[in-house]
Amino acid sequence: MAPFSTTRNEFATPSVAATLEIRGMRGGAQSHLMHCSDGNFYIVKFRNNPQNPRILANELLASGLAERIGIPVPPTAFVEVNQSLVDEAPTLRVQLPHTSVPCEAGLHFGSRYVADPAKSQVFDYMPVDCLPRVRNVRDFLGVLVLDKWLGNTDARQAVFWKMSVQRKYVASFIDHGYCFNGGDWNFPDNPLRGVYAQNEVYEEVNGWDSFEPWLSRVEQFEDDKIWEVASEIPPAWYSSAWIELEGLVRTLVERRSMVRGLIDAFRQSPRHPFPGWLR
Repeated sequence: MAPFSTTRNEFATPSVAATLEIRGMRGGAQSHLMHCSDGNFYIVKFRNNPQNPRILANELLASGLAERIGIPVPPTAFVEVNQSLVDEAPTLRVQLPHTSVPCEAGLHFGSRYVADPAKSQVFDYMPVDCLPRVRNVRDFLGVLVLDKWLGNTDARQAVFWKMSVQRKYVASFIDHGYCFNGGDWNFPDNPLRGVYAQNEVYEEVNGWDSFEPWLSRVEQFEDDKIWEVASEIPPAWYSSAWIELEGLVRTLVERRSMVRGLIDAFRQSPRHPFPGWLR
């Protein structure tokens, strides 16, 4: 039996019901922006997405761990999509190479849209000369720690948003589906995977202290807290392959001590991401 925590989970994932499909989103998982019963908008990834059902499990596990070490990620939710909504929304479909099929009804993963679409500006790219207008650029160092721990094999994704009346943007980190190498649940570590495209976000790094407090939080992360997050994943999202999920969590426990070495491999890579590192 896995060592699940018996303490109250203050980060427990809420459940909401989808009420309206707004539009399809870009990306390989073909998620949809949906309005839900709590009044918020969510990016919903469906279990029958073209990538793998485990993408949903990855999103929930990675987001939960990120939240616990202080990374700004959108709140998550279990989103219940009724069959009647699927039937009434002709665009709520998954595009396959030669056909399309309806999105499945049932319980799916939702990541809350970072701000009210009618009252905010949201961008998925920020030019280098505009980075001074982002109030939390330093959080890119924290998410690098996370991505190396979780073996993100995709490029790091972020969105930049602000309310219309605000001057500065906030970076939020999204799209964790390819942590744990997507549906393979293994860790083919590579120095240039799981990193952001622009070196400028790493400019202030001058040594290990630059990665605090996130690095210490990962290295000291309690075993039962990892199990606590994993225990929330619905079995349908990983085909009830409990033994494989257990193996994934045990590997995450072991990888806590590897993060410094993985960051150092990135430091010594041809990208030279940390020019200010003090030797």
